[in-house]
Amino acid sequence: MNLFLFFFLSLSLSLPLGLAATCPLNFTILGTWKPSSFDSSRCQFISQAIRLVQSDYLRRSGYFLAPINASAYCWQQFQSYVNRFDPTYDIRSSCGYQTSSISQGCANVTTKQDFENMVPRSTLDKMRNSCNQSLENNSPCALCTSSFSTIPLLGNSLGNLTDCTDYPSIYAAAFANRFGPTDPGTAKCLFALQLSSQPSTAPKRRKLLIAVVSAVSLLVLLLLALAFWLYCNFQDKAARDKDVRVAEIALVSGLDSMDHSTTLIRFTFDDVKKATKNFSRDNIIGRGGYGNVYKGFLPDGSEVAFKRFKNCSASGDASFTHEVEVIASVRHVNLVALRGYCSVTTRLEGYQRIIVCDMVKNGSLHDHLFGPNGVKLSWPIRQRIALGTARGLAYLHYGAQPAIIHRDIKASNILLDDKFEAKVADFGLAKFNPEGMTHMSTRVAGTMGYVAPEYALYGQLTERSDVFSYGVVLLELLSGRKALQTNNDGQPSALTDWAWSLVRTGKALDVIEDRMPQPGSEQVLEKYVLIAVLCSHPQLYARPTMDQVVKMMETDESVPSIPERPLSFVAGRLDIERSVSSSGSGHLSSPTGYQSYTIETDRQSSNSREERSSGSRILSTD
Repeated sequence: MNLFLFFFLSLSLSLPLGLAATCPLNFTILGTWKPSSFDSSRCQFISQAIRLVQSDYLRRSGYFLAPINASAYCWQQFQSYVNRFDPTYDIRSSCGYQTSSISQGCANVTTKQDFENMVPRSTLDKMRNSCNQSLENNSPCALCTSSFSTIPLLGNSLGNLTDCTDYPSIYAAAFANRFGPTDPGTAKCLFALQLSSQPSTAPKRRKLLIAVVSAVSLLVLLLLALAFWLYCNFQDKAARDKDVRVAEIALVSGLDSMDHSTTLIRFTFDDVKKATKNFSRDNIIGRGGYGNVYKGFLPDGSEVAFKRFKNCSASGDASFTHEVEVIASVRHVNLVALRGYCSVTTRLEGYQRIIVCDMVKNGSLHDHLFGPNGVKLSWPIRQRIALGTARGLAYLHYGAQPAIIHRDIKASNILLDDKFEAKVADFGLAKFNPEGMTHMSTRVAGTMGYVAPEYALYGQLTERSDVFSYGVVLLELLSGRKALQTNNDGQPSALTDWAWSLVRTGKALDVIEDRMPQPGSEQVLEKYVLIAVLCSHPQLYARPTMDQVVKMMETDESVPSIPERPLSFVAGRLDIERSVSSSGSGHLSSPTGYQSYTIETDRQSSNSREERSSGSRILSTD
């Protein structure tokens, strides 16, 4: 007996401290079926699954994170779950996590009470009102996520598995939504997870009961719909137009749009005029080819941006509804959030089309890099912007259904909040990419210097067209130089050519802007330069995907070797102007023997000049 007791105690003491505890996180809620996103973006799935499991733990215990002494055992349980799909895949080494990462989050927030003490009461009430419904469809999900998209959380959580920006979603799924985090709609909306349903083993009586309940529910819904129709027909139309209300509009996109209706907050024209002080010139915060952007205040006191389309007509509905459809279909901390819209025809003003979005007060990346203030961004801020933009694009390409190609990624379309969190804006040129299509052939649109060669030359559009544009923006962010500049001979010079010439001669660090405040380590800086040059490679096959870019930035994964590239693809200015004047949009011109390309946007060239000269501070309109 004593020998047995001695053996048991020895075995217990030999275990690591984390394994001596039990893990309070319940990974069984993830199901037993292999997630569809596991093969394409494993580390992204890992982080999303962790947040869902943490939300379930918060709902049960009131704590966001498991105790630190349970970290190792929690990883063991999660690894057992992943081993069912791939026994060779090690989570921590593959995704760059430390053992303690699973128990480290936002430094100042540990419990439910901590979170509620830091968030204004009005915001919590708004979150509960907006999120306490099924989030299966895009519209309820957009209303829910927009209710907490601006929550300011203090504390440094960089490097932790759970970031401060994840806390609102974890809390909303646990307490604001009555169905809880394991509901398929909640998991899809707040954690971008598609939970697989289990095979049905219910007996026949249960199936019959479900069928009866479904039939009764359908009948009730039909009766409610009939009652609502009768109610709407007996209301005075003029009175209805005076109030802000929820209205369902069927949005039609010209190219492969989603076939469904979207419920959005619809603002009346009088409300918009009141919020913007009758479109006062003092309230203009941005100008562009489509119109002006105005700041304004809603009745609840929140400050928003109003993007007013100019020269509207009945035929202009397609572009307006397309942009509303795109913005309403995406929900991510690194994407500009849509509040609502206004579409009306008045006797005096005629056709009016207005989009209402969250205010992003810190201007655009273009303002901070090339604006007149002369203050250089520090490396930690540049790194945050680079990673945030990459995450937003990765969500558009792999998190949105169907995938979305932005087509106009540039510094003026990357907006920054007061914490320098990047927000990708201006979806006026975006296209939905139908599932299963490797590329689309389409009319070329975009901005000179940022457009991928295969798209400019042949109209071949893929997600990696956005990757090229991101690479150019990343080079601007690292070097402080513009995408296109004029050399001493008056010829255009591409930033991508200049950076490539330095990298190929072993001078990658020369790309970094001089006298950058708080510079990072040379190893990290060089890695970001190599990522930027790889993303902006002229040949499509050489570029990584955006989820691969995020992984390289978030982990210790090395950058693949950069293939050789052809000669400079920027021709002389006279050649470019000649091809523009003779061809229209999307042309091929190579009189000098270089692989050259030029484009015009879908908009008028005069508007394009206005866009490049004015920029945008809140919601880009170019």
